[in-house]
Amino acid sequence: MDDAVEVLGGLSLAALTGAGVSTDSGIPDYRGPDSPPRTPMTYQQFVGDEDFRRHYWARNHVGWRYVNRTLPNAGHRALVRLEEKGVLAGIITQNVDLLHEDAGSRNVIDLHGRYDRVICLTCGRVISRSHLAERLDALNPGFLESVGDVADIEIAPDADAVIESTAHFTPAPCEFCGGVLKPEIVYFGENVPRERVERAFAMVDGADALLVAGSSLTVMSGLRFVRRAAEAGKPVVIVNRGITRGDRYATVKIDAGTSDVLTELADRLG
Repeated sequence: MDDAVEVLGGLSLAALTGAGVSTDSGIPDYRGPDSPPRTPMTYQQFVGDEDFRRHYWARNHVGWRYVNRTLPNAGHRALVRLEEKGVLAGIITQNVDLLHEDAGSRNVIDLHGRYDRVICLTCGRVISRSHLAERLDALNPGFLESVGDVADIEIAPDADAVIESTAHFTPAPCEFCGGVLKPEIVYFGENVPRERVERAFAMVDGADALLVAGSSLTVMSGLRFVRRAAEAGKPVVIVNRGITRGDRYATVKIDAGTSDVLTELADRLG
């Protein structure tokens, strides 16, 4: 911690956050050292197979309600304090849970989208997830009761939930054109919109250092920003439980949970 404070002291920071920041809010991550193995649905499976889509929407119909009622934790609040102090220029988050915004962070790039919106793949209309929930409730009366309380179901970090039997679930088409609806979330196998990537690169370029919190950096969508900072000669501090794919680029690595470490950084920086 002392090394991190020494490296980051007096610098403006950009932050890159992953699922590990939200675990203390009750949302499990995909790749933490204690995470069970998961095989997330790919974009190709979602768009190409009606059964996959039905299964996804059945699970999501339960899972999104859980994410919708989670609250920011001390790590989210610490990043808000760093922003208020003028130390943190902004956050690039790989999470879709909107907990940074809920905590009060103002400059957030939701790299992989957000769980509370749904887009039609045919006409491009965007609707709220809460509106879709009303339609799905009407199409599937008694479904939520049939799978039990959300607290008893394993929740995944993309606002999904693990349910065994989904064959009786009826998805909703787009109410405007009848097209396929998809959460406004970047799936595995799908590219992050170029404009969003460019804004994130600009945030990294405009800061003096990069703080990574709660990300294993397994996928390139996050690792590229670490590489960008390192190639520019900027300090990179990584806070994460377990190894990350970006450890070789780190000026300082702290193998610990994010809530306590970020809270102490907010106390000591600025």
